[in-house]
Amino acid sequence: MRHPDFSPLFRSTIGFDRLVQLLDAAAGFDNDSGYPPYNIERTGDNAYRITLAVAGFGDDEIKVEVKESLLSVRGEKKPDTTERTFLHRGIAARSFERRFQLADYVEVASANLKDGMLAIDLERNLPERMRPRTIAIGGDAPAPAARQIEAVA
Repeated sequence: MRHPDFSPLFRSTIGFDRLVQLLDAAAGFDNDSGYPPYNIERTGDNAYRITLAVAGFGDDEIKVEVKESLLSVRGEKKPDTTERTFLHRGIAARSFERRFQLADYVEVASANLKDGMLAIDLERNLPERMRPRTIAIGGDAPAPAARQIEAVA
């Protein structure tokens, strides 16, 4: 599949460069291996949860990091020092890195590892000025006073 070229949009739009960069980055995310499997769910109006199946990894082998608007989850399996002979090895013990692009004002609230499942809770915290508000309509509001721009000599 051919990678789309978004450069013409840069020539004709102002202020949409971040959106174009997100589209460009999303086209490159198709190369993921699919490991580890994960779910993304909405848990509330402004709350989300990413759950990754990381069987065999401990707390000290997983690193969750946020830089700007990119959430990165890395797992590095420590070498097994015991001598074992496997007849079948179906539990993956390889390192991984999974990345998620976060929208504006989405922050990581917590991360918990339990029973081989890593749950990362996210919250969208909109600033007060961006939240919807009701404007009261009233006839008793005073008219704005006329402002003098220049002094007349």
